Amino acid sequence: MNMETVINMVLLSLLVVTAIAIVRIKDLFAAAMLAGIYGLLSASFFVMMDAVDVAFTEASVGAGISTLLMLTTLAMTGRFEKISGNYRPRLALVLVALTGALLIYGTLDMPAFGTAAAPVHEHVAPRYLNDSYAEIGIPNAVTSVLASYRGFDTFGEVVVIFTAGIGVLALLMRAEKPTPRTQTPTASMHEHMVLRIVAKMLIPLILLFGLYVQFHGEYGPGGGFQAGVIFASAFFLYSMLFGLSEARKVVNHVVVQILAALGVLLYGSVGIVSLMNGKNFLDYSALSADAVHGQHLGILAIELGVGITVTTVMIIIFFAFSGRNQIEGEKD
Repeated sequence: MNMETVINMVLLSLLVVTAIAIVRIKDLFAAAMLAGIYGLLSASFFVMMDAVDVAFTEASVGAGISTLLMLTTLAMTGRFEKISGNYRPRLALVLVALTGALLIYGTLDMPAFGTAAAPVHEHVAPRYLNDSYAEIGIPNAVTSVLASYRGFDTFGEVVVIFTAGIGVLALLMRAEKPTPRTQTPTASMHEHMVLRIVAKMLIPLILLFGLYVQFHGEYGPGGGFQAGVIFASAFFLYSMLFGLSEARKVVNHVVVQILAALGVLLYGSVGIVSLMNGKNFLDYSALSADAVHGQHLGILAIELGVGITVTTVMIIIFFAFSGRNQIEGEKD
């Protein structure tokens, strides 16, 4: 048994233990932190499987932003789980076991893990790995697949993210009356002096790293999804340390909502331009006389749209939850 196999077994064992602990624990704060640990373990496992782009996304979303949003939600709902009288754990266990059995049964017809005779290794993967650089001109095959070959699917994902932001606004939006600044529950500067000084040094670096991830996705792990989450985390950090009212002065809520729509519009506009030039929707070769150069332009534009939408939707969700919690605190 080689070292890689041992590491994979250890990671999978830790994933199982963490998942069981999340199910059994009643402290929701601890469950949220364990969920972040689960995301970090998953990212480590993806790295061992050479799926670095997936690991990057899991680390930034699963272990990062998702955990932060759950903690923000706990500030509104309370730390400990409240079990109602109608709770039936045995029925839930039966449903979960039945669903798991059906999923396992569905995998029986799948080819063995890693076999070279699997259809994905005979048709799709060779095309992407062998021909993508000549057709797209991008070293990172993952970006070629997501942004070009499967550009329409990725466009659907961006629309889903935008719809999620609209859904959060629809659920949490309420009439907010402006309150005097003295009523805003922000901590005074001397209480978090060290954290605020460190944050002022880190936030520019976080934003700079977000730009690197945004425009480096063609050559390595990264792209609009990961960069958007990194950008949003910088604004989250500022809001948590300097207060929501100060963050709203830096990030105008109306502008953020407009940018969320413009990101989706930018992505879709690239497809419209392709159609107007006699090509298929999101066929980037129509953007330039050189087909490969057109692919570069198209991917750069749609990745920018993805980054803008992801960043703004994350900020919308965070402000919606944090703002609601602030109003409840003022009413209490």
